[in-house]
Amino acid sequence: MVLCVLLAEWVFPPLLGHHHWTFNLPIVVIVAFGFLTHRALDEKAPELGLRLDNFYHAVRLLAPPMFLIIVVLVLIAYAVGSLRMPRLSADWQHLRTVLWLLWWGFLQQYALQAIINRQAQAIWGKGVRSLFAVALVFAALHLPNAPLVLATFAGGCVWAFVYQRAPNLVALALSHCVMSMALICTLPPALLHGMRVGAGYY
Repeated sequence: MVLCVLLAEWVFPPLLGHHHWTFNLPIVVIVAFGFLTHRALDEKAPELGLRLDNFYHAVRLLAPPMFLIIVVLVLIAYAVGSLRMPRLSADWQHLRTVLWLLWWGFLQQYALQAIINRQAQAIWGKGVRSLFAVALVFAALHLPNAPLVLATFAGGCVWAFVYQRAPNLVALALSHCVMSMALICTLPPALLHGMRVGAGYY
């Protein structure tokens, strides 16, 4: 699964160009790999985090670290003059952006938690070692964008911690969306480098 992401980030764009299928094909492979893994291990949807009964528990765990990180980002943005308030409107373009962030956040959290986190727990159990492994993988997949590497390592630790205690992919996808928007609205665009990773960074 990680190899699929690395190919999509580093190999396909330079060789094949930025076509939709070079982006969508690895996603299809990852989802198919996940499905086969869940079937082989007899993992049910609630175990994976496809549930709503623990949604508020997950939100309660997510809220404090998210609030702290957003406060730090706002203070940094205020200090360097990069704070940008989003324009609130109901037009289709803004709605499409939010829906995309939600969908993209869900896909990333599915791969990160329902596959990588669960396999890390199978090797090291719940706790620091598996959390660290999940966060390191997530951060490494955002190379060479150093600010995103740091942000995704911190986010990966928080999301992996919450998933191990209240597995809920909906809550994690919402958190991913909110934190992505917080980064975009606070850190200088030049620092984020267009949120680009892999070969596209260059």
